[in-house]
Amino acid sequence: MHTIGPLSEDQLAIQDGVARTVAQFDDEYWANTDETGDWPEAFCDAMAEGGWLGIAFPEEYGGAGLGLTEAALMMQTVTRSGAGYSGASAIHLNIFGPKPLEKFGNDEQKQENLPKIISGEEKMCFAVTEPNSGLDTSSLETKAERTNTGYTINGRKIWTTGAQRADKILIIARTTPKEQCAKPYLGLSLFYTDLDRGKIEANPIPKMGRKAVECNTLFIDGLEVPKEHLIGEEGAGFKYLIQGLNPERVLFAVESIGLGFAALEKATTYANERVVFGRPIGQNQGIAHPLAKAWAELSAAELLAYKAAALFDQGQECGAEANAAKYLGTEAGFNACETAVLTHGGMGYAREYHVERYMREAMLARIAPVSREMILNFISERVLGLPKSY
Repeated sequence: MHTIGPLSEDQLAIQDGVARTVAQFDDEYWANTDETGDWPEAFCDAMAEGGWLGIAFPEEYGGAGLGLTEAALMMQTVTRSGAGYSGASAIHLNIFGPKPLEKFGNDEQKQENLPKIISGEEKMCFAVTEPNSGLDTSSLETKAERTNTGYTINGRKIWTTGAQRADKILIIARTTPKEQCAKPYLGLSLFYTDLDRGKIEANPIPKMGRKAVECNTLFIDGLEVPKEHLIGEEGAGFKYLIQGLNPERVLFAVESIGLGFAALEKATTYANERVVFGRPIGQNQGIAHPLAKAWAELSAAELLAYKAAALFDQGQECGAEANAAKYLGTEAGFNACETAVLTHGGMGYAREYHVERYMREAMLARIAPVSREMILNFISERVLGLPKSY
């Protein structure tokens, strides 16, 4: 139904291989995880066994040594299968989440952890956002205080995905008080350490969609962290985090686009098969035109997303393209899902047609990991040169 342009033989093989892996998990599988809230373990195991979790990591750690373009192809293929964000979010963190560890960790940290993350043996969660800071990472309040052997961490985190099953946590905390730093984003440090459930209480947050992949509020009380678990330099954690922002924007864009195309396919099938007043409803322009518009929007956003991925893989600046792709891709994805629900009429509200699940999941990417408004702020300031508004 869609294409992003010419793909290499290797890229086509990736697309085909991922499609064959995810084809084992049909609509009913994902509907069941949405109903029960059970983590999609079988899906994660299949992706790990296929070697897909290490697609963007060096071969020396068991990865495939490929780039953001290939990772994006993989994640779009996952959501496009109908797995949506129940599938994508279950493995999303594995794709670029451990990058700070690979880029800034020491040899011992990398050798010890990366192969286990890639194989699926080690399950990690990523704790950044806090209840009182939101997108203002420089205002994080969780503290890591020095001890004789390392650090003690106390504080709260929110929207931490996968903490119910994780045995490791990548966490950012303040090691130097904000008022003692030359700039507010300094004095934050990044740690990769054991998730000690005696010191970390993780409470799932009831939410709108993607029930199978839970988000949590974390209450951290006296978490002891050895100094060997500090990643890179103390106080440089924020700098390490921003290295992964553009890839994450691109992945959210293509995941939303894939989900939008999945919804569009279901809607098109229904519009061809559903007969009302003696004709298929797709013969009516009131049905056909919104579907055509959704295809156009998805296809345009897709091109920008892969342009951003290509720029990133070439080592070029891609902030404008990555942010704009995230904005356009998530909007187009949601619009396609909403159109699919409306195309089905009353049955679009019924779970048996799956499009209502798609629409609930598509809302997520419009909000996280960065809002539409902050993306427009970025483009206003960094691309158009307008004054900062906040």
